[in-house]
Amino acid sequence: MAIDGKILAKARHSLSEKKKEKESLYEHRLKNVYSRAPRVRVLDSAIRETMSDLVGFSLGVDLGEEAEDIRMRNLELQDQRRLELLKAGFSEDYLNDGPMCSKCSDTGYLNIEICDCLKELYKAELTKSLSSLLKLGNETFDSFDLSYYDDVPVAGAGISSRRTMEIIYETCVEYARKFGAKSMNLFFNGATGLGKTFLSACIARVVADNGYSVVYDMATAMLPKMVDVRFRRNEDDEEAATEVKRYLSCDLLIIDDLGTEMVNTYTISVLYELINNRLVTGKKTIVSSNLTIDELRMKYSEQIMSRLEGEYQVLTFRGDDIRLKRNAL
Repeated sequence: MAIDGKILAKARHSLSEKKKEKESLYEHRLKNVYSRAPRVRVLDSAIRETMSDLVGFSLGVDLGEEAEDIRMRNLELQDQRRLELLKAGFSEDYLNDGPMCSKCSDTGYLNIEICDCLKELYKAELTKSLSSLLKLGNETFDSFDLSYYDDVPVAGAGISSRRTMEIIYETCVEYARKFGAKSMNLFFNGATGLGKTFLSACIARVVADNGYSVVYDMATAMLPKMVDVRFRRNEDDEEAATEVKRYLSCDLLIIDDLGTEMVNTYTISVLYELINNRLVTGKKTIVSSNLTIDELRMKYSEQIMSRLEGEYQVLTFRGDDIRLKRNAL
């Protein structure tokens, strides 16, 4: 699995902010306790002294028979502190200053491996990065409603729009569930309002939840950034360069609304470079377009179309605009 450096940096920042919040809460609670139970401050000072002595003992300082006495004194002071907290109406663990994560002590790493606590923050940040795709928050396979598609066989097709969409739906569910190095690339095409973006979002949610890096962008935003970076139109635009690196390196790239961008020799060049690079490196891509295959052939080069038709599983969405049907209810 590829780790998205930009997302990981945000996850580390999130972990740092959580540690600061925890420290701030502890300081607030400590002031509260010292105000209501002043003797706790005295006990804390005495406990620190015994801890200092015990550290010296562990480092080889010869304390002789005093070591066990110091340990017993430390435990006695902690018991007194606990009783003082309870007497003042606080819980025993009110001033618990232990780490949020017992595995990594809030560093986010176990040696060189990313700890589960940081992985969870990474997944949360990855979901945030897909906010433009996961607009409604209900983009799940369970909420995809096939009843909006007609169950009457389409003339010349032999099957109904609903049956076509059932097949596509099942393909997408299986794709998301088993996503990995052996997955196919997908090419969604069909008229607007048939669920292409919605099913892309469903796949993205599951794949991201499984720890893979997912990047989504509209073709109208993606390709101009690539043109600027590829042809060095703005050498100072580090953000665009970072985004292009993400397009090339992420486990799953979703290119939405291909064909709506301004098509010229530059965009055709970078689109071919992007598609070909991801094929060569084994990275997976989902492309969606409202245009038919014939319409796309009129816009793009033979090299691009041969890859979209030959290296991608083509799924043609059929039916009437379900958004119009939904609004009519």
